[in-house]
Amino acid sequence: MNTHAPFPPADSPRARIASLAARMMAEDGISDYDTAKRKAAHRLGLPENNNHLPEDREVETELRAYQRIFQEDEQTERIACLRQKAVEIMEIMQRFNPYLTGSVLDGTAGRYAEIDIQLFTDSAKDVEIFLLNSHIDYQHSTPRSERAEAVLTLDSDDATVNLIVYPLNDERVIFKKRNGQPRARARIDAVRKMLAEGGDAP
Repeated sequence: MNTHAPFPPADSPRARIASLAARMMAEDGISDYDTAKRKAAHRLGLPENNNHLPEDREVETELRAYQRIFQEDEQTERIACLRQKAVEIMEIMQRFNPYLTGSVLDGTAGRYAEIDIQLFTDSAKDVEIFLLNSHIDYQHSTPRSERAEAVLTLDSDDATVNLIVYPLNDERVIFKKRNGQPRARARIDAVRKMLAEGGDAP
C-alpha cells in the first residue's frame, strides 16, 4: 500500500519549488535536498517553512527528469567518471570496509557533485594515520550525521571525496534518509559491476 501523498499539480507552489530545486541541484552543485528546496522557495518568493516545501522524493523525480531531458549524455559520462573515481578510492581504503553511498551511487549526482564513501573502523585516527602514511592530503569536514566520528575530505582535479568514518559496529546498522527510507550503499564489487554494465544502484 502506498502511503505517500500524490504529487501536487504541476502549477502548484510545491511543484514549482520542486522543479526549480531540481534544476539548481543539476546545474549549481547543490547536493542537499533541504538546501535546494529552501533556496528555490526563496528565489520564487514562496514560504520556506516545511509545510509548503515538497518532499525529497518530489525533487528527486524532477531531478531525474531534468537530467534525462537536458543532460543525458553529460550525466551518463559524469556518473561513470565519479563511480570510477569511487572505485579507485575504495581500493585504497579497502581495509576500512568502504561503501559507496549518496548521489553518485543512485545516479542523481549533479555538476560538481562530491563522492560519499562510508568507512567502518575501530578509530577514525586509524584512517588519518593511514592517509598520512600514504601521503594522501585530506582535511576535516563537518559530519552530517551524529553517528559519524569524522569526515575526511580528499580534493583532486577530477572529484572531491568525503570519507565518512563510522564505528566498526555501525556496519550492521541500516542508515535511513529523513523520509525513513533506507539509505542505499554498495561495496566495491557492486560498484564495479555497475560500471561494467552501466547499471543503476542495487
